[in-house]
Amino acid sequence: MAAVSLRLGDLVWGKLGRYPPWPGKIVNPPKDLKKPRGKKCFFVKFFGTEDHAWIKVEQLKPYHAHKEEMIKINKGKRFQQAVDAVEEFLRRAKGKDQTSSHSSADDKNRRNSSEERSRPNSGDEKRKLSLSEGKVKKNMGEGKKRVSSGSSERGSKSPLKRAQEQSPRKRGRPPKDEKPVKDADPHFHHFLLSQTEKPAVCYQAITKKLKICEEETGSTSIQAADSTAVNGSITPTDKKIGFLGLGLMGSGIVSNLLKMGHTVTVWNRTAEKCDLFIQEGARLGRTPAEVVSTCDITFACVSDPKAAKDLVLGPSGVLQGIRPGKCYVDMSTVDADTVTELAQVIVSRGGRFLEAPVSGNQQLSNDGMLVILAAGDRGLYEDCSSCFQAMGKTSFFLGEVGNAAKMMLIVNMVQGSFMATIAEGLTLAQVTGQSQQTLLDILNQGQLASIFLDQKCQNILQGNFKPDFYLKYIQKDLRLAIALGDAVNHPTPMAAAANEVYKRAKALDQSDNDMSAVYRAYIH
Repeated sequence: MAAVSLRLGDLVWGKLGRYPPWPGKIVNPPKDLKKPRGKKCFFVKFFGTEDHAWIKVEQLKPYHAHKEEMIKINKGKRFQQAVDAVEEFLRRAKGKDQTSSHSSADDKNRRNSSEERSRPNSGDEKRKLSLSEGKVKKNMGEGKKRVSSGSSERGSKSPLKRAQEQSPRKRGRPPKDEKPVKDADPHFHHFLLSQTEKPAVCYQAITKKLKICEEETGSTSIQAADSTAVNGSITPTDKKIGFLGLGLMGSGIVSNLLKMGHTVTVWNRTAEKCDLFIQEGARLGRTPAEVVSTCDITFACVSDPKAAKDLVLGPSGVLQGIRPGKCYVDMSTVDADTVTELAQVIVSRGGRFLEAPVSGNQQLSNDGMLVILAAGDRGLYEDCSSCFQAMGKTSFFLGEVGNAAKMMLIVNMVQGSFMATIAEGLTLAQVTGQSQQTLLDILNQGQLASIFLDQKCQNILQGNFKPDFYLKYIQKDLRLAIALGDAVNHPTPMAAAANEVYKRAKALDQSDNDMSAVYRAYIH
């Protein structure tokens, strides 16, 4: 976009990275948020979303001058809602201006009329009236200054800013946003902030518009909050995509890839699971090697380190289909040693490798709201952009191979330990004569409130342990996380205790139930 002359309060079209321009307004940034060094930029609040970002001036266009042009190139539902929000803003602003104008005119007419009716006849009366009017005008002026000053203070503090000033620790440090290209300006970042008036908002889909973020650690993320295909804002890659493994997570991922228009070839050890996706438009691969050889990028999502190795190194495995330029993305949750070994053998054949385990469950997979943790080939990460947008709400690039595996195990270690603690608390409430439902109600009103907490407690209270995340897999992740701690001589006593409870649950034939079935280890 060409550079333009802009100022505070202007309505604009702002472009983030490679994605469609979005309507916004130039506003004052929060007081504690410094402007990035380097090229000139403005802080923009986007309509129809709860996002703010620093945008380079060359990535901005005046709203009115380019409105028709932008509407023609973007027909998405969310986009139209954002445009409607702009128009509503303009209507309200116009209404306020007209009201203010009429009010000023009426006041002037009333003053003139009053002066004519009470026009003094003597020189003394004129002087008295003049002095009286001077005092009134002075008082009115001081009153206006006070009102203006108070309004300015209130207006300059948005709900976001007030929330940050009142509770900076809760809000956290805003992420920095940068387009993930190899020659990106290292001095420029986008800072994204989200306003949430209610805690529940952070779990709701807000917009499909994308943001590229880079943190001080060098990790990068691609965020897409609403993964439904309604607004069509994702442009699918023209590369042929392969997918191996149609379990709880893989099935939802493939479904969303197809919905977003990707060309997908699928394979599963149990071939019958492929039938549904063939009906949705996927192609069938007879072996992992065939899928890899016929596709540009092949994803895999299997259960554990052994399955991941067998898929690559076994008969008709991935490695047999790898040749220079072929890309392999392993989305399985495994240990760093396993993923490093797989990366080495893939790269040794001229292939490109990316690890990309996912955080989430079956429901989040179906909804396209997973969190993807990636590491390895940075260029391949960028090539997977539209795929990650289709399957998840956020993806992070964490550097060299092994980092994503370690981070994923830590995340699941925390989740698994928390689940065991929830089960322990519910059973303790029961044996001490307390209402489990009341305990859940109390927790849901406190700082621990979350969708995870509520859903897992509901599972337990209803005795519904249909798998959303297999118990056997969370126990596997705890075991691997404990081994990760051992490798660096770091204590993990909480995880070790939780692991023992899950092992007991497995001994009670709960392996293929949801992780919340760990509750049964406490009542038997």
